[in-house]
Amino acid sequence: MNIEQYRDYCLSKKGVTEHFPFDKDTLVFKVLEKMFALASLEKWEAGNGFINLKCDPDYALELRETYSSIKPGWHMNKQQWNSVYIHEGELKPQFILELIDHSYDMVVKGMTKKLRDSLI
Repeated sequence: MNIEQYRDYCLSKKGVTEHFPFDKDTLVFKVLEKMFALASLEKWEAGNGFINLKCDPDYALELRETYSSIKPGWHMNKQQWNSVYIHEGELKPQFILELIDHSYDMVVKGMTKKLRDSLI
């Protein structure tokens, strides 16, 4: 998966916008202003790309125990965020897309019913 595929996939989801709220390097995707995915463009270009994704805490632990390329979220709440290292080759692109979906769904699930309904 390259950065454009990642970007296009995130932007294809309902209510998603892209931002650079922290600096010119960190690309952040939000669903209705709530962050669900972020990545450093510099690290990606250097071959050390990873995506920070929100995750159910129990599932996050399971993923970290199963895959060496999934670690506690870098500069994030370690219980609810994972860093998914793309360039290590362990994870298939389809599985990475599923993890992005899970992150998006976790954020949407935490929204009010009115906000969730606006995505339909």
